[in-house]
Amino acid sequence: MNTTQKSLNWKGKKIRLQVYLSHAGIASRRAAEEIIAKGRVSVNGVIITAQGTKVEDTDLILLDGKPVHLENRKLYIALHKPAQYICSSSDPQERPLALSLLPPAKERLYSVGRLDYLSCGLIFFTNDGDFASRLGHPSSALEKEYIVEATGIIGDETINAFNNGITIEGEYYKAKIAERTGRKSMRIILIEGKNREIRRVFSHFHLHPSLLRRVRFGTVLLGNLAEGNSRNLTEKELSELN
Repeated sequence: MNTTQKSLNWKGKKIRLQVYLSHAGIASRRAAEEIIAKGRVSVNGVIITAQGTKVEDTDLILLDGKPVHLENRKLYIALHKPAQYICSSSDPQERPLALSLLPPAKERLYSVGRLDYLSCGLIFFTNDGDFASRLGHPSSALEKEYIVEATGIIGDETINAFNNGITIEGEYYKAKIAERTGRKSMRIILIEGKNREIRRVFSHFHLHPSLLRRVRFGTVLLGNLAEGNSRNLTEKELSELN
């Protein structure tokens, strides 16, 4: 199993604290700034709340009292998540974690482009906070393509709602492209991809997806990657995603 890796050398370098936290796999730089502002980070025993403080690898940096260490490599992994796996790093209900399908790594990996518990398909895992933040932000305008199979016949009203836009319980949903591929199947392309968007629209029309699979994220295709397997993101894919 391969993972795209970028080696990093931090020895003797001074970097901003928010950059340090990002490269330690804690959060994106923007999220790290919020963590610092809340007084959750200390450097050599001193709580830091000001932005721009510079640190180096020999400093003792604690987040919520726990040591934080720089990571010397960045990982970018594509996984075909099966249904009935969750994308969180832990689950109080002890359901299977998508993270458990990856080979063991000392780096703290988190998912990009989450899929709900019952959905399957392409997701990414990385320890690069800035990469995750860029891909997750609506301004990235990255397309996410899904194939959906329903338990009942999909009517024109459902197709039209996805294409023309529909407001459900105060939330507006609209696909970039939605087309019927069979009496009970659809192909849907989303840009923003709001939480459980496809399921909420289906439910509005009393439909239930028996299969909801993401087959593309940006230019990255799921292809023939088997459920539960992972592969490397190529340098070309990373460049296009960035």
